[in-house]
Amino acid sequence: MELLHGAIRPYPWGSRTAIATLQGRPTPTSSPEAELWLGAHAAAPARLDDGRPLTELISEDPVAALGPDAVERYGQRLPYLLKVLAAEQPLSLQAHPDSEQAAQGFSRESREDIPIDAPQRSYVDMHHKPELLCAVSEFEVLCGFRDPAVSATVVERLNVPELASLVAILRQDDHAQALREAVTMLLTLPAEHRAELVRAAMTAAEALPADGPDAADYAMLIDLGGRYPSDAGALVALLLNHLFLRPGEAIYMPAGNLHAYLRGVGVEIMAASDNVLRGGLTHKHINVPELLRVLRFEVLAEPRLSPVEAAPGLVQWPVPAPEFQLSRVRLTEDAAEQQLSIDGPVIVLCWSGEVRLDDGESSITLRSGQAGFIPAGAAKVFATGVGDLYCAGVGAG
Repeated sequence: MELLHGAIRPYPWGSRTAIATLQGRPTPTSSPEAELWLGAHAAAPARLDDGRPLTELISEDPVAALGPDAVERYGQRLPYLLKVLAAEQPLSLQAHPDSEQAAQGFSRESREDIPIDAPQRSYVDMHHKPELLCAVSEFEVLCGFRDPAVSATVVERLNVPELASLVAILRQDDHAQALREAVTMLLTLPAEHRAELVRAAMTAAEALPADGPDAADYAMLIDLGGRYPSDAGALVALLLNHLFLRPGEAIYMPAGNLHAYLRGVGVEIMAASDNVLRGGLTHKHINVPELLRVLRFEVLAEPRLSPVEAAPGLVQWPVPAPEFQLSRVRLTEDAAEQQLSIDGPVIVLCWSGEVRLDDGESSITLRSGQAGFIPAGAAKVFATGVGDLYCAGVGAG
């Protein structure tokens, strides 16, 4: 077992307090800290106590680090990436490709000689990126399309004449066609028309009662439109499920599902990829044609996931992604020992308290904000102490 030091990603939408507080550092930090990466992705691998990147430990003996099954399925790479996500401002409106789309897109942009670190590059690796976000604080999210008839009512209530055609599109019986036409229309509007439409929608929303129907959606529209006044993404947001996750609740975003994380602190796990196709609500590269190509225009009826108790003090969020699984172990003074249930390779993040991990041959102690890597060859690992642990491992089958 090894102590693991994550890589902090200083994106502008991040918090100046959340990750630093978790790790016991002074706040506010000098710059925003958006994500803490705990994994072996080439863009920002976590490091061991001796300063080596986790990628180096894996490359020295992939089978010992990852196990023969993981190497056979995914090659000599850790197939998942664990993150702490701290959003103080909205993230971009985005979706992720499936495996075939990712491989094709990566090959195409490589043939076009677009550098991997170029701002206009959409595909930075050959892998898909299904992801699970578990809220630690209340977390506001946009996740997947809702019934377009519901969205039609929300838009219609604004009473903006220029949006009448959008309402008519959304009221079609064919949900997939309605969503495809609505999103395409909004994201391909001429720039000057976008600004006028967003401004008109915001003005109408501001005139509606703060405690009226769909007030949270209109408040979101006003906020996003104020941040991005010429961005139709503020209107596309009205087509998505708008949720406020309570701590412990989660959402799962498979390939092709449009989403945006608005604000909150959470633990996120995903297939180890950084492929993002953005459609708006950002100053980064936007690739609308490619986003429209990979989007799945289908209703995501119930995106919210509640934790499933697997044993006393142990909860999981089962999802169909084979690359990863996530569990939370809660140790208390009355139940201060728990065997970790995920086979290696495992990354353990201590969210609170102080916990000792012991496999009978070695041990490490984790405090709030610290993490450890348990290779596949480790024997049974027991956690002892008082605190909360998030444990990431490879999924089944």
